[in-house]
Amino acid sequence: MVITCPRCGGPVRPPDLMHSGWRCDRCGPVPPLHIAEHAAIETLGTAATLAAKTEFPFWCPWPLPTGWLVTGYGWAGDERTGVSATVVACSGPASLIDGPADMLFIAEDPGVGLGVRFAGLPGPDPGPTIAELAVTTLAHAKVKVGGHPAPMWALDAPEDRSAYVGEARGRWLWTVAWPAPAGYLLAEDLSLHDLAEWIPGGIVFGAASPYLSRRS
Repeated sequence: MVITCPRCGGPVRPPDLMHSGWRCDRCGPVPPLHIAEHAAIETLGTAATLAAKTEFPFWCPWPLPTGWLVTGYGWAGDERTGVSATVVACSGPASLIDGPADMLFIAEDPGVGLGVRFAGLPGPDPGPTIAELAVTTLAHAKVKVGGHPAPMWALDAPEDRSAYVGEARGRWLWTVAWPAPAGYLLAEDLSLHDLAEWIPGGIVFGAASPYLSRRS
């Protein structure tokens, strides 16, 4: 596992005699983000078990869209605090673009800052923006979570990507897609499955996503 700051992707310092938690020189105290160096069933199972202990969702599209692969995953937290964020990366063909698309599916507690980092937005939390959108704007997209629709709103992300955020099981739910038109997948009756509950036997893994290691 590679351990970095969830808010900026920079290095973090472990607890020591002076500090009880992890910290980033740039962002201050943070839950450490653990990213698998290679996607494989063994490390995915370990991460899913940790999320299950905290009863934290670990969202992955299932069934995966045709031709798509799981290309990475990670979680934020430690043994002392438990899991406070999870992320799954997927990659595959997209009919509206010439070439592959990449998507991240993120669940996080308020204030972690993982979603806004990948979305390219100021942070660390989208709460005020979503509170206003939920009152003034109909949802721009919906995904199914446990068979029920979860509304999501598009945010003003940089032009190279699209970012949507909503709520599921009491946590923020994010999808971030590269390039921006790849976000159309949210209009294709996408269902999310919680890997912390069980890992489907048919998951196929691909080469590591370059987006999980991007710094803000």
